Amino acid sequence: MAPYCIDQRRRYKGNAWAVLLPRSVAQVQTILRYCHTHNIPITPQGGNTGLCGGATPLASLNGKGFLLAMGRLNRVREVNTADNTITVDAGMILAQVQQAARAADRYFPLSLASEGTCQIGGNIACNAGGLNVVRYGTARDLVLGLEYVLPNGTLVSHLQPLHKNTTGYELRQQIIGSEGTLAVITGATLKLYAQPQSVQTAWIGLNSIQAAVALLGAVKNRFAERLSSFELISDQALALSAQYSQHTPPVAAAWHVLLELTDSLPQAALDDPLIEVLSAGNWLNAVIAQSDTERQHLWLLRENISAAQRHLGASIKHDIAVPIAQVADFIETCAQAMDKLHPNTQLVIFGHLGDGSLHYNVFLPHVLNNAVYDFETDINATVYEQVLAHHGTIAAEHGIGQLKTHWLTKVRSTEEIAWMRAQKDHFDPHHVLNPGKVIPATD
Repeated sequence: MAPYCIDQRRRYKGNAWAVLLPRSVAQVQTILRYCHTHNIPITPQGGNTGLCGGATPLASLNGKGFLLAMGRLNRVREVNTADNTITVDAGMILAQVQQAARAADRYFPLSLASEGTCQIGGNIACNAGGLNVVRYGTARDLVLGLEYVLPNGTLVSHLQPLHKNTTGYELRQQIIGSEGTLAVITGATLKLYAQPQSVQTAWIGLNSIQAAVALLGAVKNRFAERLSSFELISDQALALSAQYSQHTPPVAAAWHVLLELTDSLPQAALDDPLIEVLSAGNWLNAVIAQSDTERQHLWLLRENISAAQRHLGASIKHDIAVPIAQVADFIETCAQAMDKLHPNTQLVIFGHLGDGSLHYNVFLPHVLNNAVYDFETDINATVYEQVLAHHGTIAAEHGIGQLKTHWLTKVRSTEEIAWMRAQKDHFDPHHVLNPGKVIPATD
C-alpha cells in the first residue's frame, strides 16, 4: 500500500484502509456510492506523478478511508478518424494514448516529462500543460467529451465527438482541473491531429530573457501555428542536466531557448526560414538539429532537468505563470528578493516561455534534504509576492492539491471561492471525495 500513499517527491505521506483497483466504470460507481452513503473519505489517484499532494490521502485522516487507483481502467474504447478523436479510459498511460494515436496515423500532442507513467485521467483532472501548449493548448483544450462519476455514484457520460454543443452550461469544464474533488473521471474523448511530417528543432543561447522574449515574438510572427514548443532554460538548469545526462551543453550562454517547429505537410522547408529569423535578430549562438538523433539529444537535456534536480536534492518548487511580457522583470526582481532572504540561494529556472509558465525552484545548498521545507513559508511568500505583483498565478499546470490550498485566497476572490465551495457542497455534500484538496479550509 505504501507506494500509493506517498507522493513521488516523498513529501506527503498518508494511509488508507485499502487501495481499491476497479476494473470497470460500474465498479467505480459502486465504490463511490458506498463511500457517499457511509460518509467514508476516498482519494482518487492516477499515475501518482503529481507534485502538490493532490493524489495522496491527508495525513490528518489517520488512515481512515480508501484510495481509488484507476490504473486498471486502461483500454482504448474507440478511434474515430472522421472526427479526429480517440476515446480512452481514464487509467491509460499518456504515452499509450500517444502510441494509439500514432497507430491510427494521428497525433495526440499532450507531452510531459512523466508521460511514461502519468495517466490521462490525472492529466485532465489537473489540466496538465506540458511542452506543446503554444500550439495545442492545455489538457482542457484537448478534451472533446468527458465521462465521470459523481460522489453519489451517478454516471455522467458525454463522450460523443461533438465539435459544437451549446446546450447550457458546459459542466465538463468544471470537472477538468478540479483535481478529483468534484468527480472521478473515468473516460475521455480527445482531439487528434495530423502527424507532423516536418520537424525543425533548434537550441539558441542568449544573453538575457529580454532577448528570449524578442526571439519568441519573431518566431511567432514568422511561423505562426507552426511553433509548437518554446522552452526557456537557465544556465544553472542546463549545467545540472548536462552533468546528469553526461552530455555536453550545445552552446554557452546565460539563458537558453529550445524551440521546435512542426508542419503537417511533408518536405516543408523550415530550416532556411528559421536561419533567416535567427540571422536577422543576430541570434547566432545556435545549434539546429540536423538529424532525429541530434533532436533527441537536445530534448534529453530539457527533459532531464527534473531528474537532475532530484539527484541534487530537495528544493522548494514553484509552478507559476506570469504574462510573457513580465517574465524578464519577474525573474530579475524575484532573484533580488530571494538574495535578501537567503543570500546563498541556488535558483534553477526553466519552463514554457511560449505560454509564460515557469518552474521556479529554490535550492538552499546547506539543506538538500526534506528539512528544506522548514524554510518554505518565507520562500513561498517571497516568490508569490513577486508573482502577484507581476499579475501572475501560483499554479500554472500542476494544480493546487494540498500544497497550495492556503494560497488560493491570494489569486481568487472571496466570491470565486464561495462559488467553488457551493459546487463542492452540491456535488459532494459530505466532502468525502478527495477531502482537503484545492479549496481552502474554513476558519
